Amino acid sequence: RDYELVFCTRRGTPLRRADVYHRLRDLAQVAGVPAIRAHDLRHTHATLLLKHGVHPKVVAERLGHASTAVTLDVYSHVLPDTQTAAALAIESCLKEIGSG
Repeated sequence: RDYELVFCTRRGTPLRRADVYHRLRDLAQVAGVPAIRAHDLRHTHATLLLKHGVHPKVVAERLGHASTAVTLDVYSHVLPDTQTAAALAIESCLKEIGSG
């Protein structure tokens, strides 16, 4: 049976939260990096998607947020150059109109 889980047993059934925590801690220790939580992976996932231009609506759906507004409220710090990108986009559009 497919439960659509990120972390599951070999049978596809849900893992206990403590098991996920301990496994992530152990993997981090072996890798020699600071311990992370499953929520940190979720945050990294969303941050990377937004930084690589994935539409916020898609990111919101992947995270299960009720609205894109929630996603943008939480992750707006990831997109500090959006005003610059918007200005460059409109400049390009206006140049096309002026040269056509």
